[in-house]
Amino acid sequence: MNTTSLQQRFMKLRSHKVFELFVVAVIIASALLVGAKTYDLHPVTQTVVVWFDRLVTVIFLTEIAIRFFGEENKKDFFKDPWNIFDTLIVIVSLIPINNTDMALVARLIRVFRVLRMVSIIPELRMLLNSLINALPQLGYVLLLMFIIFYIYAALGSTLFEQINPVLWGDITVSLLTLFRVMTFEDWTDVMYETMVVYPMSWTFYITFIFFTAFAFLNMVIGIVVNVMNDEQQKLVKQKSIDAHEPTIEDLMVKLESIEAQLKAKSN
Repeated sequence: MNTTSLQQRFMKLRSHKVFELFVVAVIIASALLVGAKTYDLHPVTQTVVVWFDRLVTVIFLTEIAIRFFGEENKKDFFKDPWNIFDTLIVIVSLIPINNTDMALVARLIRVFRVLRMVSIIPELRMLLNSLINALPQLGYVLLLMFIIFYIYAALGSTLFEQINPVLWGDITVSLLTLFRVMTFEDWTDVMYETMVVYPMSWTFYITFIFFTAFAFLNMVIGIVVNVMNDEQQKLVKQKSIDAHEPTIEDLMVKLESIEAQLKAKSN
């Protein structure tokens, strides 16, 4: 069997739905294995868990090899950050975890094998990419939110410090108290305590909640949703390319070409 034929077999195997579902099942089993290790197990069960962990590592290593050898251009395999992540996770999983200085690191890395679910399922990659791509836009919203937080924390520390130093003793504690108010964690208790001394202090909390919990958080959600829609369109377009299906842009170009030909014939 020549190299080209073997590569085509690997390429067909790695894109097969059954193969993807099998890898997902192994990742789920690996996640359950991580949870099982947190319990006090019977020695026999402990031995079974150890051997099962080794089997999972072998399966992951085989899966990475299939994906690598199924790549037409081997350099393109490492251009995908997810492939690099998967490879590093598998390589570190090969480190023996018994009686070595790297035992703790190896165990921690094995926990991150659960994240391989993101690299396998395109929809999860889309969600994570949406969050990453939204960070630059979210940065300005979060900066403005921090400014509002800081102003209200300074006001709260100045006005309410004598009422409850535990909650308003300094600006850092005040920031934590305001975070509690924003998340609605017993915020009315904080408000009623200050209203005993300042009856109109309810305006302080209502305006703060309006700016943070309503206005800014809705802006954050809006930005993430818009970016997610863009990533969804990219995912659909990529699936169409992989399936050799014409995209909307291709259909529009083809339609314009047909219209131009009809106009040329009519002239």
